[in-house]
Amino acid sequence: MMELTRKGEYAIRGIVYLAGKPLDKVCLLSDIAAAVDVPPTFLAKIFQQFSKIGLVKSFRGTGGGFMLGRAPENITLLEVVEAVEGPIVPNRCVAIPANCDRSGACNVHPVWRRVQGEVRGVLNGVTLKELSEEG
Repeated sequence: MMELTRKGEYAIRGIVYLAGKPLDKVCLLSDIAAAVDVPPTFLAKIFQQFSKIGLVKSFRGTGGGFMLGRAPENITLLEVVEAVEGPIVPNRCVAIPANCDRSGACNVHPVWRRVQGEVRGVLNGVTLKELSEEG
C-alpha cells in the first residue's frame, strides 16, 4: 500500500532531524524524540532498524545516541521510506505478480508498474540534505 504509516512518518521526522545536525554530532534519542514529537520507545525501534542497514550509527553508554550513517546528500527519501515500510507497491499485483493470474493479460498492470516507478523516482530524487535545509 502506498499510504505512509505512522511508523513511516515518525521515521522521516527523526532522520530528517538528524540530517540537520553536524555529521559528527551524536544526538540523544530523548532529544530527537522531543524535538520531532515522537514517542522515544517507538523512535528507538525505528532507529535500531536504521542502524542495521547503515542509515544511522548508534552509540551505547554514556554520551550514547545516534548520528547519521552517511552524508545527508547520500541518503534518499526512498531509502528511508522503504527501510520502514517495505517496497512501494500501488497494487497487490505489482507486489507479487505470481499471485495474480491476470498479470499477463491485464491492461492495467503496466499502469500500476508505471505508478510504482514514478513514485519511487520522485522519492529517490529527494535527499535528506534537501529536507533538512531551512526554508
